[in-house]
Amino acid sequence: MPPSSKPLSQSSQQATLSSFFRSTSSTPSSQKKRRALSPIDLTGDDGYPPAKKSRVSTARGSPSRGSSRPTSDSRTSAAEQWRFSPVSPEKPSTAKPTPPRSQADEGASKLRHEKFKEKLLLENSKFRLKKSPEPIIVDDSDKEEDDGSDSDDAFKQLNALFTHKGKNKGKAKVPAPAPVKRPKKAVEVLGPNGQPYTPLELQVLQLKKENSGTVLMVEVGYKYKFFDNDAKVAAKELGMVAFNDRNFLVASIPTHRRDVHLKKLLAQGYRVGIVRQIETAALKKIGDNRNAPFERKLTHLFTAATYVDDLDSVDSVDRYTPPPFMCITEETKSTNGADVHFGMISICPSTGDVVWDDFEDGPMRIELETRLVHTRPTELLLPRTGLSSPTGRMLNHFTGVTSDGKKTRTELIDEMLEYDDAFSLVSDFYTDKKRAAAASESFKSGKLMAAITDFPKRVVIALAHAIKYLSAFNIADAFLETDFFTKFSTRAHMLLAANTLTNLEIYRNETDYGPRGSLVWVLDRTKTKFGARLLRSWVGRPLVDKRILQERVDAVEEILASSSEYLVSLRMVLKGLPDLAQGLCRIQYGRCTPEELAVLLPSFNKIANTFETMEKPSDFGFQCSLLNEILFTLPNLRGPIKKLLGAISVKEAAEGRKESIWTDPDRYPGIRDADLAIQLIAFELEEELKAVRKLLRMPSLKWTSIANDEYLIEVKKADRRPIPASWHCVSKTKYFERYQTPVIRQKLEERAQYQEKLDAEATNAFLLFLKEIAENHYSVMRDAVNKLATADCLLGFAQIAHQEGYTKPEFTDDDTLEIVNGRHPMVEVLREDPFVPNSIKMGNGSARHKIITGPNMGGKSSTVRMIALIAIMAQIGSYVPAESLKFGLLDSIHTRMGAFDDLARGRSTFMVEMTETSDILHSATGRSLVILDELGRGTSTFDGMAIADAVLQQLVQKTKCKTLFITHYPLVASSLERRFPVDIENLHMSYAADTRIDGTREITFLYRLTQGIATESFGIECGRLAGLPESILSLASDKASKMQEEVKWRRLQNLVCKSFKLVKKVDTETTSTATSLSGNTVEELRKLVEALRMTREGY
Repeated sequence: MPPSSKPLSQSSQQATLSSFFRSTSSTPSSQKKRRALSPIDLTGDDGYPPAKKSRVSTARGSPSRGSSRPTSDSRTSAAEQWRFSPVSPEKPSTAKPTPPRSQADEGASKLRHEKFKEKLLLENSKFRLKKSPEPIIVDDSDKEEDDGSDSDDAFKQLNALFTHKGKNKGKAKVPAPAPVKRPKKAVEVLGPNGQPYTPLELQVLQLKKENSGTVLMVEVGYKYKFFDNDAKVAAKELGMVAFNDRNFLVASIPTHRRDVHLKKLLAQGYRVGIVRQIETAALKKIGDNRNAPFERKLTHLFTAATYVDDLDSVDSVDRYTPPPFMCITEETKSTNGADVHFGMISICPSTGDVVWDDFEDGPMRIELETRLVHTRPTELLLPRTGLSSPTGRMLNHFTGVTSDGKKTRTELIDEMLEYDDAFSLVSDFYTDKKRAAAASESFKSGKLMAAITDFPKRVVIALAHAIKYLSAFNIADAFLETDFFTKFSTRAHMLLAANTLTNLEIYRNETDYGPRGSLVWVLDRTKTKFGARLLRSWVGRPLVDKRILQERVDAVEEILASSSEYLVSLRMVLKGLPDLAQGLCRIQYGRCTPEELAVLLPSFNKIANTFETMEKPSDFGFQCSLLNEILFTLPNLRGPIKKLLGAISVKEAAEGRKESIWTDPDRYPGIRDADLAIQLIAFELEEELKAVRKLLRMPSLKWTSIANDEYLIEVKKADRRPIPASWHCVSKTKYFERYQTPVIRQKLEERAQYQEKLDAEATNAFLLFLKEIAENHYSVMRDAVNKLATADCLLGFAQIAHQEGYTKPEFTDDDTLEIVNGRHPMVEVLREDPFVPNSIKMGNGSARHKIITGPNMGGKSSTVRMIALIAIMAQIGSYVPAESLKFGLLDSIHTRMGAFDDLARGRSTFMVEMTETSDILHSATGRSLVILDELGRGTSTFDGMAIADAVLQQLVQKTKCKTLFITHYPLVASSLERRFPVDIENLHMSYAADTRIDGTREITFLYRLTQGIATESFGIECGRLAGLPESILSLASDKASKMQEEVKWRRLQNLVCKSFKLVKKVDTETTSTATSLSGNTVEELRKLVEALRMTREGY
């Protein structure tokens, strides 16, 4: 047994910490395989703290790395044999026997021993665990935050017990250390699982309390976590697993997948908040709160409308409708809430487009529905109280799940502003000089404020609430970007109603509700996303201003005929452009990344340098002023873009290196200083490497990096290098050991601090640069984008016009609508077989109202849709699929087609039909085109016929519009044509009917619009085409024949009875007055003769 183990038997002379320090017998060979033990002196009174257990590698013959502490000559004991001595373990100890201690020394030693036991072994009442111990708070969910570098206060107090700094060394009685004042322990709050809340959980509780109704994604280390109900939402919508972790249900995602899951939640109508760690590890390590959890704050708040996606994101699949936000206010005109006034503000944060409107609406809220269908808002801001019941039903129907699975989010206003307060808020916003940096020229010149002054009160209130709401998302500046507010309905544009958009499939098809097969899809030949959005706006709002429309058509014609190099260059510029409008908005909001800026600026530079600067627009040589203006505007970018590109390195920006993108290092001194500090540390580390080489006698030693650990000293175990005790062992393998010196660790900490400072300075500098772009160059850049969007649409129209069978429309000042061999623009693209063209003329000497009959499946609906679509195409400036088109501009197109109910709003099929018809009768003018498809079929035959007859009579006599009236009531068609032979013309879709040997008929549809009435609809033959059983069809055919005969017989009987009555009446009049018959009697005789003629023809 080694000599140093002998004093262990003398318990009265030596106290040990625990049996861990008890020396065990071992052979010399076993001692070579492990480090020597380093006992702790428990009785020393020399004022030195106990040395840490050092790393000893005696097996490799390395020198000892400990040093003995000075001892007191007045007090020596057997504990001296436990002190570390730089003597090899194989050599016998030369320590002298310890003389017996005095009684006073014995008492002092025992006293210190007892005090130590009370402190360390938890025998003191202050440290002893209670009978019902409370769990120690450990932030399990925040483990990665513990840097482990410094001890806390409790450890310092415990460490003080090992040291006695009394002046009278060697005296029997040592004064006890002064009591330490401890702060009172905070009362721990128990969670639902019976465990105290951790600091992180308390943070989460506070954040959820401050952000009620928001799904929070909390950054914890290298993950984002959902807590409590938010974890349930994540499990439901994102398909992930939620698990119990202490007091919360938790779900987590990796940091790099944050935006992917964020977009999914936004698409489902949630409001999502991003909670970031606003402290960094390196700076926190030297801070006062290094032992507390990371400080976290809500840094971003998003909804589907307020989230501005990354430039050209792969998730941005919709080319036409970036998500808009809409605020609506309502003012009731009547006590029952049937007639109301609406104020509306709509803004698209992704593009900065602002639209407003103030309009009246009826009981069925047709006008509100029209605006909702046009804008398709993804978020609505509505009053919590005060909305009428019809409005509430309409909005509830609209905010349901859409065809693509998305939900429209609704935010409620608790208290509506009065007009004075709203106007004050808006005026303060638009006169704030601090916001001028992010505003358009119209803001700076006061035009926007002047326009707002003329707004109706309801619109001002809606605008105030929209500004107030969007300020919480830090995107209210979008209201400053626009050069003007666009009114939704203007005199220069035709407003297509919601049912017209649906029936004519303007924006989407009615099969799978996708864009394929719609009019927008057929016309879209644009190369850019901002061009596609402008095209959608053009298609939904056809022009009624003849001058502007003629300018567009002339531009398309000149593009087709011209061989100018400028047009070739313009086409080349548009290819491959990113979404410049969205990119400018991201610059405006400060969310643009260096990588995106490296895409945007070269794109603008490409645009700026494509065309040379001219003195005036006409120098470009086009006949059309619209083309000249577009090309004249683009070179204005040259100066601003050259200045911006000269300030940064595009290559560095493309790599995302904010700190090194600046061409002038002195532009931002903070970046330069932090970078120089990092370089100095790198130099000092190289100097440290030289010192390490010299110490280890390894001239070729180089730094090693393993995983995330840098600047490692890697040595082979077999070499048995003399490793100093102060070196930190980072990792070991079977053959290697890796260390870091204290200097290296210190320098790495300093470097991390400077790196985080550099990152912060670089981020601030980049935001300042974005602000400079928005302040000085936004207007000219946005103007160029708008001009390019117009050019993109016109070039697309030219491609459409270049197709075979398309012709330029001719606009007249009369009420003519003449189409020669027109074709359906979507059907001929979707079907391989050719579309049968049809011609029609309405007005200018021809009947303005056409009643169309014909067999089912005969092509009636397709023909009337074709007429309406050709008119819309012409009025947006496009060529049309026809041999020729000549017409006077229409101010509106109204349709009533199809049969469907609307139970969500409490409307049956026939109620929907009547409501839409009523809206048409109130809205149509003499310049409107009205399409009514099978009006009156939703009720009994006589009621339906009566309604159809009365409605068409109203349109003929009062409205005097152009009408396409489809019906299966031949009697209505013939009677109306007789009454209005000049205004009404009967047409039918031609067909050929052949009767087979078995009595069945075969119908061949010719799809030609022909004069005359079709007396049959051939419903049974249509059923045969649909595959109904022949037995049912045979029975139906027999029943139809019997009913037809019965109706004819009853009609003949009625005519005979009526004839007798009329003859008696004539006899009475001629006998009593001896004069000519009255006008009424003559009219009755005429009707009777006509009825008898038709009856005879029927037989």
